[in-house]
Amino acid sequence: MSFPFHEMEFKRGAVQPVECIKAGWELIRSQYWLFVGMTVVGIMIGSVVPLGILMGPMMCGIYLALFQTRRGQPIEFGLLFKGFDYFGDAVIAALLHMIPIVIIIAPAYVLYIVGMFGMVASSQNGEPNPGAMLGFFGFFAVVWLVIMLLLIVLSVLFSFAYPLIVERRLKGFDAVKLSVRAGFANFWRLLGMLILNGLLTFVGLLFCYVGAFLVMPIGFAAIAVAYEQVFGLSEVKSNLPPPPPSFA
Repeated sequence: MSFPFHEMEFKRGAVQPVECIKAGWELIRSQYWLFVGMTVVGIMIGSVVPLGILMGPMMCGIYLALFQTRRGQPIEFGLLFKGFDYFGDAVIAALLHMIPIVIIIAPAYVLYIVGMFGMVASSQNGEPNPGAMLGFFGFFAVVWLVIMLLLIVLSVLFSFAYPLIVERRLKGFDAVKLSVRAGFANFWRLLGMLILNGLLTFVGLLFCYVGAFLVMPIGFAAIAVAYEQVFGLSEVKSNLPPPPPSFA
């Protein structure tokens, strides 16, 4: 069943970061290794083609499995590939996410390479000017900091795009627009949740690269819980703590 985009309500300030992590873990705990397997395969397949062409459908498959689990319905590994049922809308959402990232990052890389060649060309006796090097790297430290902040903002605003495609059957562009609106309305709380997810992933990375895959399912489940806090979940009577009562 699809939902009219213009009739959809969402709650403001509803995301509870710590509760999302805890409830996310409870959601997948009984089938943890199944979700780990789905996450590993989904990320690997999604990384084969650039610009998220396959990542979008893989994310839809993961969220489909999470929402079915939340409804108490059985899931199996093959559900991951049901994400291809949403292929067109998932690709639109992925492109709307990835293209701004490319637009942000690509000029910085070009400017960095041009700057490096410029310093080499202007060096005397094969040694660049120390003051110029300090200024150059200081400038790009600020540039990359700004880029990281912009990427974090994009991640917050796109948090609900794939869940909306799967759970409310929205078109890709409508899902992104609604995700951006709901993301702004819950920005700081979503940011806190993504920071917690990032810390979990960092801890996983400390235990070799494989460790990151062990905590990623918790991060996806946390986003699914945050989605339920903001939009609710059809056919489920929520047992989550009540959020503030303001609506968009």
